[in-house]
Amino acid sequence: MKAPYIFVALFFGLLIFASLLGKLPAWIPVVYLVLSVITFFTYGLDKSASQSDSWRTSEKTLHILGIIGGWPGGLLAQQAFRHKTAKKRFQMVFWFIVIVNSLFISWLALSGLIANR
Repeated sequence: MKAPYIFVALFFGLLIFASLLGKLPAWIPVVYLVLSVITFFTYGLDKSASQSDSWRTSEKTLHILGIIGGWPGGLLAQQAFRHKTAKKRFQMVFWFIVIVNSLFISWLALSGLIANR
């Protein structure tokens, strides 16, 4: 199993665990899952568009989907479609988004600000 798949599985495992402990509401993992599926398919559509030279999804849109919670789907899509993996600037922004998003959700879980709501 490749590292990105393990990373995403670990992230979702921790989200579910935090929810079971009452540190995060149960809807948080569901939102991440839904946004990840949307993001995965958006990357797929963009890859297809790049191959057929048609309308493309902007990198800004892909990053926005990532920051609002779809980054796990984006990471899996990058691996599945071999899309955006060679663009260094895109990857720098993407991994910054992953780190900020992960730190934010960790802070929410540890602070208890949205637990049991």
